[in-house]
Amino acid sequence: MNSKLLKLFVVLSGQLLTIMDIFILNVSIPSIQRDLHASNGEMQMMITSYLIGFASFLITGGRLGDVYGRKKIFITGMLFFMLSSLACGLSSGAVLLVVSRFVQGISAAIMAPQVLSIIQVLFPDHEERTKAMGWYGITIGIGTILGQFLGGYFSSLKGWEEPWRLIFLINIPICLIAVFCSFRQLEESTVRSKKSFDIWGVLVLSAGLFLITYALTASEEKGMDLQNGIMMTVSAGILIYFVKEQKNKMKKDRSYLIDFELFSLKNFNLGIIAVSFFFIMLDSYFYILSVFFQDGLKISPLMAGEIIVFQGLGFILASVFSVQLILKYGKNALIAGLIVIIAVLVLQVFLFRISTGFYMFCLLLFLHGLGIGTVIPSLANIALSGMSEKLTGNASGVYNTFQQIAAIIGIVAIGGLFYYSLGDQPLTGNYHHAFSIAVLINVLCLLFVIVAVLRVPDNVLPKRKT
Repeated sequence: MNSKLLKLFVVLSGQLLTIMDIFILNVSIPSIQRDLHASNGEMQMMITSYLIGFASFLITGGRLGDVYGRKKIFITGMLFFMLSSLACGLSSGAVLLVVSRFVQGISAAIMAPQVLSIIQVLFPDHEERTKAMGWYGITIGIGTILGQFLGGYFSSLKGWEEPWRLIFLINIPICLIAVFCSFRQLEESTVRSKKSFDIWGVLVLSAGLFLITYALTASEEKGMDLQNGIMMTVSAGILIYFVKEQKNKMKKDRSYLIDFELFSLKNFNLGIIAVSFFFIMLDSYFYILSVFFQDGLKISPLMAGEIIVFQGLGFILASVFSVQLILKYGKNALIAGLIVIIAVLVLQVFLFRISTGFYMFCLLLFLHGLGIGTVIPSLANIALSGMSEKLTGNASGVYNTFQQIAAIIGIVAIGGLFYYSLGDQPLTGNYHHAFSIAVLINVLCLLFVIVAVLRVPDNVLPKRKT
């Protein structure tokens, strides 16, 4: 096998685990709640604690890779992910599982930025990098499907006592193989710097991001009450202080966590805008779709899962073929993918009815997946295009952080609007009305993405010379 391709598959194992463990818990909630005697609030925290830890430490993870070496930090993150997965699998109570999931999220945050950074360093050529990002997109699709499948499969095993523990323990052999291959295959890359690591910056930024992500996830259940409002306000103050302090440190040539030179790069700013609006749309869509299917259209959870699998299949297929489309048509292929998503969303407003046949649902979700798979890999390519190796790790962490926070904002804001539109005693018509309003907001988000992509210079996603 090609040496670069083998190295790519090694680092993509980190992306696979990161995505898989976002989704693997969802299907297992009833059995975990029964065995651990957990409350509804504790179950929600098991899901959100991973995302809070993940979003809070992504920028730190990127900077760690820059300073101490991406290979070293990738392996460190993988080892901690393995240990925290073991802790999750052996948890004797709900609180211990919540804490273990939080540590697992932090481990994923240390690992994930190294994936994009190593891809940028490993594939400097545009055509090679585009193909590599295609594999990156395929990995996201596989992780999404595999997480939901394994969660359901392990939780339903007969003859096992508390079989849901296997959804965490399965990570251990994957991590061991990935660590072994990383030692043998990956080469170290780092940014030469005599400066020490900015520990105070880590503490300040992590506190600010923790508060904002916790407040946003908590408001999904309780709304924006006084406690969440105070946390959001305090978080804003901490983050403003962090930005001022970091700029001051850069002026004085002292250790810093974020290089604000990033935000002087047009491509990076456009990529951040595009990925933020895209994930506000995407995660809110999936959150609302599940509720609309089961409560509004009375589709069983099993059938809803089968339909959503077709979205994942479309995603994977598009990630394979989008590489050639991007190389042939440049950013026009990306815009075409966004238009496909808009068209499918509009069709869903008219065709998602109780009377609609199973295969029509599958077709529309498959087409939606095709559009998603065409877009996601190229958004990262835009943001990191032309990035110097000095800034790559920092950029990867910032990019992933914006993506995760945007996803939470989408779920809270558009999900809140959806529930507000339902009313107190919703009927099927009310669900359809609320879904239509949410889709309209999603379409507006996609229009912002299109505007950002149109402003991207043609040489960022150049067409292959014929």
